[in-house]
Amino acid sequence: MKKILFKLNNSVTGGAIIIAVFSIISKILGLLRDRLLASGFGAGDILDAYYAAFRLPDLIFNTLVLGALSAAFIPVFVSLKRSKGKNNSQQSNTSSNNNFSPNCNNSDFKLSHPGINHWQLSAAIINIIFLCLICFSVIAFIFAPGLMSLIAPGFEGQKLGLAVSLTRIMLISILFFGVSNVLSGILQSIKRFTMFALAPVMYNIGIIFGIIFLVPWLGPRGLAFGVVAGSLLHLLVQIPSVYKAGFRWQPILELGNKAVKKVIALMLPRTLGLAVGQLNQLVINIVASTLAAGSIAVFNLSFNLASVPISVFAISLAIASFPCFSESFAEKNNQKFIIQFSGTVRKIFFLIIPISVFMIALRAQIVRLVLGAGQFDWRDTILTADTLGYFCISLFAQGLIPLLARAFYAAHNTKTPVITSFIAVAVNIAGLIFLTPIMGVTALGLSFSISSIIHLILLYLFLKKKIGYLDEKNIVLSVFKIITATIGAVVFIQISKYLIASVVDMRTFIGVLIQFCISGFIGVIVFIAVSWMLGVRQLRSIWAHLNPF
Repeated sequence: MKKILFKLNNSVTGGAIIIAVFSIISKILGLLRDRLLASGFGAGDILDAYYAAFRLPDLIFNTLVLGALSAAFIPVFVSLKRSKGKNNSQQSNTSSNNNFSPNCNNSDFKLSHPGINHWQLSAAIINIIFLCLICFSVIAFIFAPGLMSLIAPGFEGQKLGLAVSLTRIMLISILFFGVSNVLSGILQSIKRFTMFALAPVMYNIGIIFGIIFLVPWLGPRGLAFGVVAGSLLHLLVQIPSVYKAGFRWQPILELGNKAVKKVIALMLPRTLGLAVGQLNQLVINIVASTLAAGSIAVFNLSFNLASVPISVFAISLAIASFPCFSESFAEKNNQKFIIQFSGTVRKIFFLIIPISVFMIALRAQIVRLVLGAGQFDWRDTILTADTLGYFCISLFAQGLIPLLARAFYAAHNTKTPVITSFIAVAVNIAGLIFLTPIMGVTALGLSFSISSIIHLILLYLFLKKKIGYLDEKNIVLSVFKIITATIGAVVFIQISKYLIASVVDMRTFIGVLIQFCISGFIGVIVFIAVSWMLGVRQLRSIWAHLNPF
């Protein structure tokens, strides 16, 4: 078992498999969470208030913490760790240090930060982020009523009051998340993915605990306390791993140190970029709050369903690739970066293209099976299914954006993703203005997809300008084969879907489940068979990494 885990932790695909396995568990729990929410409350005022309450804490947390983690902390941590290994001995880079993938050579990243090591950097960043989050949380707590009126202008009375109350409780969670996500950055940097990948599972367990046990006791406010419990579990599950790796907390800030300054300097442009992304969510929330009751819930439920394959596959591959990207740029080895980049892009296409088409073909069945119970009625089902379909149009773009953004972060370029984010948000806002009066809540999904595709195109053009050749020939050839296999598969899905509907009762859960499972299974088998016949390399690569099991 240890040998299998070592192999998985020491390759990008292996690391991605670890992350993906736990992501699947997390997403299953997330779907259970959404089913409990939908069946218990329906797409109405309470769920609207619940989802709107995330906006202010998310704005603070995503802007401050994720900016430091994804764009700044990991590359600087890696450089300090590599420098320490180089200084200790030549042998530590070749024999004793197993934290780096054999696919990513351990040459020295020549960036000098005297007076601090990677563990001290980690402690300093944790302390700085925690203090910043406390300050912003206190301000947000005090001014929550006014801020929520801006975030959800369509809310009033009890609905607005509930959103304010839930927001104030959820602000506690970002303090735990602030520390937890730096620990996640450490685990990613040293390629110990297991506890990092388990953390989101614990987060969903906390939310489900709140729905089942706290809501009957505290009412809707139990939902917010469940979020706090989940964030605490997200932190606690990672502490033993970072402690074992050698991290010890220290009461330091080191604001004058070069390494800390480097993190902050890299963080600022990314912070702006994430602020733009949060602005995008705020605009969507504002528009949805002015539509029919339940529109915010419909948007978030459909978005959560669409994000399952992105989180499980695309984000897993992007996260696992990031340390290797950082090392490639540190070594100024463009060829190694191109090989890694091309291989990961083709894996994402191989997984996301068929899944997105399958989800469009089976969107009504997915919504009915996951959410169609209790207070979630047929109107809610239709609106959510239609919105989900529009989201799925751009799943390939949503899957590749995190990877391309990390390519820029690895090169210590956080400005380009900010520029492209600004443009994408502008496109989304324009789409909302023109489409919402015509399409209602479903326009939120279509506009988001259009902006995501444009965002991807811009990132690709900027990256190509920087790197040059990106192995486009092999990528296009793979995409052609994948699309061919997907078309064949979806034809069989449609045929089997209608044949099965004629022999089962589609008004029952069992009938819908039988139709979904058989049609989906046939589609997967056809896709795999055609891909194998066409010689799609990604299928063979994934199979090779699963062989140890």
